[in-house]
Amino acid sequence: MSFPEQSITSLLGSLAQRLGMGGRSSRQIFERASSLQLPFQALPLPEHSIWWQSGPPLQRLIDLPRGALSGPVQEDKALAHAVLIRLVKQRQEQLNNFDLRLITGVSSTDTNRLPCASFEDYAASETCHQIRIISYKDFVKVISQALPRFLAGEPINLRQANWHGEQLYWSGEQNLEAFACAIAYARRRGLEISLPAVISHYQIDPTGLNELQNAYHMLAMPVQAWSDPAFMALLLDHGLPYARLSLLRSPGAPEFLLLPKAHEKASALGDGLRLAGAPDVVSYLQQLKH
Repeated sequence: MSFPEQSITSLLGSLAQRLGMGGRSSRQIFERASSLQLPFQALPLPEHSIWWQSGPPLQRLIDLPRGALSGPVQEDKALAHAVLIRLVKQRQEQLNNFDLRLITGVSSTDTNRLPCASFEDYAASETCHQIRIISYKDFVKVISQALPRFLAGEPINLRQANWHGEQLYWSGEQNLEAFACAIAYARRRGLEISLPAVISHYQIDPTGLNELQNAYHMLAMPVQAWSDPAFMALLLDHGLPYARLSLLRSPGAPEFLLLPKAHEKASALGDGLRLAGAPDVVSYLQQLKH
């Protein structure tokens, strides 16, 4: 089920008719929501790290499966999905000659790795203590563990995202220690090492972000919220339209709740939750897009 871009606003508007526009009920929802005592926590900004996973995995929104959203009504989830998939844009850049010394991180999906701000720090850690590079021959041997076709000049795949600033990440997943040590060695020795490169650039799209802000409250709800009787009563007893998205993968990470602003009672719940301390995901994304 899909919706053309121009119909999103009108479809959201139709949601307001589902339960009527009871002003007193909306005020009660707002007051009850604003008094909730839930363990809200601020969303963390990306760290300066060699790990791509130190930031939010917003690139997943580009190909977000329809089944990634949960909620009781298919139409509500479809409307939210149509907005979310326009939040992040991707473009590819191909370069004939790219200096590998400019790479600052790797795209490992392992979230338990040692926090490190640079390849130099990582190469000096216990994790890499078995890797020794003394000569250029050693360097070629080590980097070829990560890039088996290095000497053949095979292009390297990289990532960059505006929520990570100017950092560039290697897209490989294997032999990360060898790759980090080789790049650190090349920088230390002034080795000019270049390969063709394909860079995937990800960007939070201002137009998509404005559309989200106009259409939804998008709030970061702690995991405890979904078993809290007072919150769940507000959400379910009034039959409010909503969608849930679990995007962050770290243990105990909050889940995103989307409430359409065009529905008076759902919007009242969103306003009340914000007053109670629920982090506003739109404001968070606005901080990241620069």
